[in-house]
Amino acid sequence: MKRIVLFVLTNLAVMVVLLTVTRLLGFDRFLTANGLDLTALAGFSLIIGFGGATISLLISKPMAKFSTRARVINQPQTADEAWIVQTVQKFADKAGIGMPEVAIYDGAPNAFATGAFKNSALVAVSTGLLQSMTREEVEAVIGHEVAHIANGDMVTMTLIQGVMNTFVVFLSRVIGYAVDAFLRRGSDSNGPGIGYFVTTIVMDIILGFLAAIIVAWFSRQREFRADAGAADLMGRKQPMINALARLGGLTAGELPKGMQAMGIAGGLGKLFSTHPPIEERIAALQKG
Repeated sequence: MKRIVLFVLTNLAVMVVLLTVTRLLGFDRFLTANGLDLTALAGFSLIIGFGGATISLLISKPMAKFSTRARVINQPQTADEAWIVQTVQKFADKAGIGMPEVAIYDGAPNAFATGAFKNSALVAVSTGLLQSMTREEVEAVIGHEVAHIANGDMVTMTLIQGVMNTFVVFLSRVIGYAVDAFLRRGSDSNGPGIGYFVTTIVMDIILGFLAAIIVAWFSRQREFRADAGAADLMGRKQPMINALARLGGLTAGELPKGMQAMGIAGGLGKLFSTHPPIEERIAALQKG
């Protein structure tokens, strides 16, 4: 319920901020005079911005299973499968969340958690992870993923992505309309011209890159919290440090794009990486 309230309040806050800023800067009078309805644009931006992010969150579990070909463990067939389920159950109980679905998928070392709701999430680990780590290290990785769920990271990232999407859609069209109005000054033609469409496309690209940098930064901060959460769930930090050190010497399995932010190991590129460098994560754990 708290996350639903947060989602609604965030939607309203974004709309208020967008409209207030344009009015304070005096853009509303200029744009309205040139035929742009800012209130309608704000509503459109919210629908587009949050709509896509929300739909992505709601279908995240089935899409994760499909894209990784993960096999949900309904009835453990081996001792390893039974241990994984018991470990997830132990951490879920300790974190105060409902038991997630547990799955295994074939691939290089990695793991992820996903799902729209804290009490019906999914935790999946790869066969490569199980084969290349000790049980204690795998346990730490599972704790990391359960911590993501307990922290509500899936919903938090959806909210952040939705806010960024909304600002991109709104600002690119406001700027596009302003540029087009400037280029068409003195003209009797009605409706947006080529200046609007070209400017909007260019601004969508530029603002989209900036938004991706901001979202990636939030994702990296969330990784530090999940590492610390795993240490709390295990009662000591060394297993998580060992697991991270092991990952630093492995080639992490590449997850589908929508799952990368929820994996244990991330991609390349400092500004656009969803995960901090392994050495920074280890240093944060040792310092904490």
